[in-house]
Amino acid sequence: MTAPDKKEKSAAVAAAVILLVVGIGFFALPSIMLVLGDISPWLAAGFGALFVLAFFLIFWLRARHQRRKGL
Repeated sequence: MTAPDKKEKSAAVAAAVILLVVGIGFFALPSIMLVLGDISPWLAAGFGALFVLAFFLIFWLRARHQRRKGL
């Protein structure tokens, strides 16, 4: 077995950090949406939708950045 090179290790660390932060965000999302829902149901729905879209946006931007660098 060969040791993973630096690129593979940094990619794994970056993905783990992103998933950890997003996981914590998804854990707190229902509470945040309930508080925002007291103000406006549309505000809560919009926040939830933006949070889910941001999850995919992060990985899309990361893939685009890696494509530009030729990784």
